[in-house]
Amino acid sequence: MITIVPAIDIFEGKCVRLTQGMYTQKKIYNENPLEVAKLFEDNGFKRLHLVDLEGAKNSKVVNHRVLQSIASKTNLIIDFGGGIKSDDDIEVVFNCGAAMATIGSIAVTNKDILMRWLTTYGSDKIIVGADSRDRKIAISGWLETTMLDLFDFMKDYAENGVQHFLCTDISKDGMMQGTAMPLYKEISEKLPELKIIASGGISYIREIEELNSMNVDSVIIGKAFYEGLITLDDLKRFL
Repeated sequence: MITIVPAIDIFEGKCVRLTQGMYTQKKIYNENPLEVAKLFEDNGFKRLHLVDLEGAKNSKVVNHRVLQSIASKTNLIIDFGGGIKSDDDIEVVFNCGAAMATIGSIAVTNKDILMRWLTTYGSDKIIVGADSRDRKIAISGWLETTMLDLFDFMKDYAENGVQHFLCTDISKDGMMQGTAMPLYKEISEKLPELKIIASGGISYIREIEELNSMNVDSVIIGKAFYEGLITLDDLKRFL
């Protein structure tokens, strides 16, 4: 059964959502992220995807206190991403209670650091962010699109021991017009041994059902929940 992972994106300590990663397209949903996290936990969810948007933009972890608050006051299994660029960053993330760290830009710009973290912390604690625009990897809070092919990137890291990949089609993110189903189908067929976390544009329960029929490990639910397209009751069938 596919795992539902609700998302909380943090900016200035608040729960927000962006559209296609654009900071100019920001909407605040709750002033208190802990309140949102407790809502998810109270409704039976075990996982949480926590994103430090300021961290991603500023290339260093910023909202670690929000992580610490949620980790200390809930039992949610938290994966944290956004701005993890140094040894100090990743240490802070794990010391503040994250169970897993999602690594994006560094996986592109400094493979040696990523491989060292993989050795130090283990493959079960490292998620590589494979976020793409037109199948080219994007970094720095999606502000920069590289020429690196998505599948080449994932295959290379898979051969080096990475098991978990968070895959976002940026063009779909926050648009609430459906997710990149053909992309996830292709990933599941070409790289069936990997644990894929699908993210970006999930708008309908039927999409989750379809992803569940593929070799997709988890799915991140964000804006569709906050805007009421998918309710907590809708999601409970997957818990």
